[in-house]
Amino acid sequence: MKYLTRLIILLSLTLANPAFAEDVEAGLAAVRQLGTLNGQALACAEKDVAAHAKVLMLAHAPKTQRFGTAYEEATQEGYLAQTKASGTCPDVKTLAARIDEVAQRLKTALPAALPAAK
Repeated sequence: MKYLTRLIILLSLTLANPAFAEDVEAGLAAVRQLGTLNGQALACAEKDVAAHAKVLMLAHAPKTQRFGTAYEEATQEGYLAQTKASGTCPDVKTLAARIDEVAQRLKTALPAALPAAK
């Protein structure tokens, strides 16, 4: 019952504020792009770049199944696409620049959550 109540509240807030829904969709798209780049970095053995992508994901994306699944699926797709791409990896600077570009969109759509008060 609690789940249903929360869902109704969330839906009413989303419907009441269409800009919020647009921000969530923009954030979800950025999370997917970040996941794709993370997969590419992992396939190219660029662990530092992949770690930076993960830090951005954890700092900005809501801790929900929807965002987590989108990130993980995009990571897998990016990894597979990179391994099929004739073994040619982009240089580290190019990959890091792409992640930084996505990070700016992510920070705009989903500002970092404030630490929870104890």
